[in-house]
Amino acid sequence: MVGPFAKPSDYSRGGLSKAGLIQYVAPTSIFQVHMTDTFHLYSRCVEIRQLEALVSIAEHGSFSRAADALGTVQSNISNRVARLEAELGTELVNRATGTLTESGQIVVERAWRILIELRAIASDVSELNADISGQVTLGMIGTAGRWIVPLLLENLRLRFSKINLRISEGTNSALEPRLVNGQLDLAVLAWPVIADELTEVDLFTEDLVVIAHRDHPLAQLSGPLAFSTLAQHDILLPMRGTPIRREIDEAARQAGVELNSLIELDGLRTIASMTFDGHGPSILPATMLSPHLRANFVALPIKNIAKRRVVLASRRFGFPAAPVRAIHALLEDVVANAKNPPEGVYLPSQRSLQ
Repeated sequence: MVGPFAKPSDYSRGGLSKAGLIQYVAPTSIFQVHMTDTFHLYSRCVEIRQLEALVSIAEHGSFSRAADALGTVQSNISNRVARLEAELGTELVNRATGTLTESGQIVVERAWRILIELRAIASDVSELNADISGQVTLGMIGTAGRWIVPLLLENLRLRFSKINLRISEGTNSALEPRLVNGQLDLAVLAWPVIADELTEVDLFTEDLVVIAHRDHPLAQLSGPLAFSTLAQHDILLPMRGTPIRREIDEAARQAGVELNSLIELDGLRTIASMTFDGHGPSILPATMLSPHLRANFVALPIKNIAKRRVVLASRRFGFPAAPVRAIHALLEDVVANAKNPPEGVYLPSQRSLQ
């Protein structure tokens, strides 16, 4: 067992695709109490491929795209969903809109968990007889991906060449729900992680800085910038409620000031682009200023603001499949042993020196 997994965790699904499709012959049974007579219990026979069809519709948005993803024809998808609806006695997909009904959404949530466990069984069995193989879907905030993904790719080829790694970039607000419901296996997130269903381990910390053009008045000042100074300028800021904005607002509150926001956005890349396009300075992680931009822009330190924590999050309960455990351990390793981390990034071995 590797990583922080002291007990089993509810893991890993990834997308359903032709390459990742697992064939299961034996049906599974769902037992349901009769709605009009709670004294009678009867069984419904549901096939795995029926659940796969419904999940694929939820993922891809239509019967035809679900068929393409599963390597079959649309009529097969329609038949599988119709038989599933007949077994459960309720409509799961609104044929007029192609969207899931309330019942369909409930079934999909359960079906994801079933398919997660089935994929984990296949991965764990393969681990006993050969190299670890399987699919892992990793969520990642964009600022971390800029320097972690190249390290991860290089080491993945050397150590786990049979793992198919899929990386989905997004913000905390977009990635956390997907990790909770099984659409992601792991996620690199900004701390704090809100969902109670998730647990995390620290990867690194990084400076929060003011990024400004070299001609901006703030760039002419020496030393770390005080919040009282920043309050005299309009600043591009992350949206209220996001992890990074909470850090900024707490530091401003302690300084007894409120910053003037030009605009608030839940997307650090967009904020950085606006700064680089000449719309004003912004407060961002230091990693947002790439080396090739330093000729025209500067990263200015801020006085009395906490460093941003970046963590690797996973589901708290259940047991992860072998490929997920491998990627979890690999991520911790490549970050902790990075030779040349970006300026403003502090690895676990360096934090004790801060």
